[in-house]
Amino acid sequence: MYKYFFRLVFKRLDPEQAHHLAFRWIRLAARVPVLRTFLAAALAPRYKELRTEALGLRMHGPFGLAAGFDKNAVGIDGMAMLGFDHVEIGTVTGEPQPGNPKQRLFRLVKDRALINRMGFNNDGSLRVAARLASRTPVFKPVVGVNIGKTKVVPEEEAVADYVKSAERLAPYADYLVVNVSSPNTPGLRNLQATEALRPLLSAVREAADRTVSARRVPLLVKIAPDLADEDVDAVADLAVELGLDGIIATNTTVAREGLGLTSDASLVKETGGLSGAPLKDRSLEVLRRLYARVGDRITLVGVGGIENAEDAWQRILAGATLVQGYSAFIYEGPFWGRAIHKGLAARLATSPYATLADAVGADVRKTA
Repeated sequence: MYKYFFRLVFKRLDPEQAHHLAFRWIRLAARVPVLRTFLAAALAPRYKELRTEALGLRMHGPFGLAAGFDKNAVGIDGMAMLGFDHVEIGTVTGEPQPGNPKQRLFRLVKDRALINRMGFNNDGSLRVAARLASRTPVFKPVVGVNIGKTKVVPEEEAVADYVKSAERLAPYADYLVVNVSSPNTPGLRNLQATEALRPLLSAVREAADRTVSARRVPLLVKIAPDLADEDVDAVADLAVELGLDGIIATNTTVAREGLGLTSDASLVKETGGLSGAPLKDRSLEVLRRLYARVGDRITLVGVGGIENAEDAWQRILAGATLVQGYSAFIYEGPFWGRAIHKGLAARLATSPYATLADAVGADVRKTA
């Protein structure tokens, strides 16, 4: 039914308008007690065998919402109602910013993909922190907070900008993510180089510890699929060296060639980050490489091109303790989370692994 609705309604709307409309409906539904209870029962069934421990946190399952959908922490309950076990909000920057000029979001329907050049449009860390502080949760998913650089802040002042966001947001984050991999903020990806990344991650770690003394706020870094293999290895080694809690692999790609894209050429040529099905192979490749490098020493989060339970299962076998999605949600609709969980439970039941944790990295270990 959703696919017909997508064709008749959402496909006819500007993608960003469709996003705001759908998100508004989700938030409204989550505010109605009887309705949200019914929807959660239908869309977010719990499977005991999928219970997951990661980053020192307990979750109903491994499947979460990637950053970018709820930039301002306005719909956490709604997304939990739809079955996401953790919700990563953001990317949030030190100062509020409108993002890039519209149109900045494009659907590649034939490729089940998106291109975005949103540019970190968000309310800024001060307002988002206030919103999180005043939140009275109905559902209680793990909430991650993804932080990035304010566009007008020069690269040499980036550390201070990230630290400001970390200080404001760490008290309300179950985990923090340093995003240095979006292609839509000029110079941001330069921060993935280890000589720039080391002082940045160290400063954010210190800021989180200084601000939140009662617990350790897990810290992760999100990397691009476009990194060369040796740079992926360097980030992995740095993460272990610094005692980082995790790596999220991967963000969107600037690549277009070699992905088998069949959408209209004018769409394919749009600048910005490509997400969705075409990213699947490279994202999985980066994840495998990371797990081969770090093993179980840090938590890996697989994201990029996950469309169904089989994709999520392959990420787990490749080393991901947690998996995330976003783009496929646009095409699959509200029953997507239910299908992912049901499929994962079925695959675990027919696998040789007693628990989901046993399956993490199993394929990589076989070839080691």
